[in-house]
Order: sequence, then C-alpha cells, then structure tokens
Amino acid sequence: MKKIIVAIDSFKGCLTSIEANQAAAAGIGSGDSIQVPVSDGGEGWLEAFHSAMGGEIVEVNVKDPLMRPIVAQYLVQGDTAVIEIAKASGLTLLSPEERNPMVATSYGTGQLVVDTVRKGCKHIIVGLGGSATSDCGIGMLRAIIDACAKHGNIPAGVPTRSHWDDVRELDNVHFTIATDVTNPLCGENGAAHVFAPQKGATHEQVLALDARAKRFAEVSAKHMGRDCQNMPGAGAAGGLGYAFLQYMHAECRSGIELLLDTIHFDDLLQDADLVITGEGSADRQTLMGKLPFGILQRAKRQNIPVMLIAGRIADEQQLLDAGFASVACINPPGLPLEVAMQPEIAKENICRTVMQGKPCMVTTIQPSLS
Repeated sequence: MKKIIVAIDSFKGCLTSIEANQAAAAGIGSGDSIQVPVSDGGEGWLEAFHSAMGGEIVEVNVKDPLMRPIVAQYLVQGDTAVIEIAKASGLTLLSPEERNPMVATSYGTGQLVVDTVRKGCKHIIVGLGGSATSDCGIGMLRAIIDACAKHGNIPAGVPTRSHWDDVRELDNVHFTIATDVTNPLCGENGAAHVFAPQKGATHEQVLALDARAKRFAEVSAKHMGRDCQNMPGAGAAGGLGYAFLQYMHAECRSGIELLLDTIHFDDLLQDADLVITGEGSADRQTLMGKLPFGILQRAKRQNIPVMLIAGRIADEQQLLDAGFASVACINPPGLPLEVAMQPEIAKENICRTVMQGKPCMVTTIQPSLS
C-alpha cells in the first residue's frame, strides 16, 4: 500500500487544481493518497484556502477592472479573510479586446478589502496573481477611502496623508500579501515593463505606466515618510503589492510557502512514497519559485521523489537536474492546442500520464489541519 500526495496547480483556462488532482488520482487507481488543492496566489487561491481551512465564502457586489458591476467572492474563517484579487480585478474578467492597463482599475479589490474589515476581520491574506491592472493599487486605495473616509475621489489620483489618516478602521488590521513575484514597482524589472505587455500594453503605454508609477511612488513617499517601491513584491499585480506594502504595512510572503504552511504540508509528507505535482507549462522558469518547485523543495527535505506533469514541457534536463524524479508532458505529440485545452481531454491525458508513470493504489484522503 503506497501513500501518494497529489498537489497540482491549475491548468490556466482549462482545469482547476481540484480537477487536475482528481484526474491524477483516477490515473493512480485505489489505495492511499492525499489530494491537496494548491495555488501560489493566483487562480485557485481562494479555493485552495477554503479546502484547507474551511470557512464561509462571502459574495460582494463590486466593480470589475472596467468599473462594471460584478459579484466577487472572498473567504472568512473567524477573524481571518482570504482575498484572491483576480476575483475582482482579474485579467480573465476581460475579453482580449478589452485589455488595457492604462484604464483597468483595482477598485474592486478595494471594495473586497472594505467588506472584510466591515465584517470584523483582523487578518487579511491577499493572493496577488492574475490581475488585469497596472495602476499601482491606486484604484484599490480610492475604493477604501471612498468607503471609509467618504472623501469621494482622490485628488489627482493620489491619496494624501490627511486622507489616509481618516481611514481608522484599518488601524488594527494585519495584511499578508502572497506572491512569488519579487519585482520592484518601477524600472526595467518593474510592474509595467515586465507584466503590462501581458495585459495588453503597447511599448509606449509601458513607458507611460512606468512613469506614472514613479510619480505615484515619489508623492507617496513624501506623504507617508517611507518608500516601499523597491521592496520585493512591490511590482506584483500591477503594483498592487506596492500599495499594500506602502499604505497597509503588509507582510509579503511566498504564496506557495504560505499555503503549504497553512495546510501543514510537511506533516502530510511524512511516510509518503511519492508526490505528484504539475502546472500548465513547465520549463526553467518553474525553478524560479513557481508552485511545483516549492513543493519539490519541501519533498526533497524528506527524500520523497516528485513527479512533475505539465501540458507543455521545455528545458526537461534542467528540471530533472533540479531534483524532479520524472518529468512528463500529458499531451501526445502533435495534439492541437485547442484540443489539448478542452477540459475533458486534459483530464483524460492527466489520468493516462499518471497511470503510465506510476501505477499504484490510491484513495482520496482530505488533509487535516489539527
């Protein structure tokens, strides 16, 4: 009887972490396994924490990145709230034609923050991933000030110290931001240059966004007496990381490390024979702090082999050299992308790949947090 831990990231635009785990478990068969929904702060963050810690999913009427009304969710467990910013400010909320980080706003994320505070939450965990915005969190700050200080719009788009001093309800709230992005706010490695093109920005818009971020950081530093623009994570989610660090005094944590600590992953690993992890596309960037690499590091400490599966594999030797026991692409050669992205096809391919890679007996066991 073997104990296998299945902890696969979502296949973006195709399968959730839970669905990918279930497909892998089906390929293993019956016996002892633990399915662990996982996320590094982006897609599936809310679901992963809900599975790990329980609690209530709360729905809120907010604004999407183009200020259209939508319903978004967050999680409450006791006085702790978990927010996935993509639920209100995510790129998936926009069609490709609508993507424009020059106008996309994080206002809806601010509305989620306000609602958690009004419900009495004192610790807010924020997953920063999948954003459509590059507004340095100005939209989020505007929403908080609109709701809490009732000042209306922030003059010139920048909150002054006198505005922020009126937001008393946040005084005793501790924020933890979760991201594996270490980029600063500005410059060649900053939010605009690295991430805005993925959100629809042209080269000229990237330069304008970066200049806007620099101005905002300079004014914020003068008003707040501190400057967080170069802190690791400031460039996450189009600068939302900066807003949380600068204005909320947030603690920044690795998303996968925070989640693995929450579910006591090291305890789950004890006596395990194998870990199966994966993501939509695996290559050398996987080794730069992405979710499968975080899981690999934990498993290596206990000498447990890790199988990596993905819809696309590149740099296979580098992945093996890093310590993965095996690396497998779930898709047969020549399979068209539009076919591979169909959920049922992806599930079948995960099931088949795992069945061929490590046949054994498996039964789903939910992890305990006690």
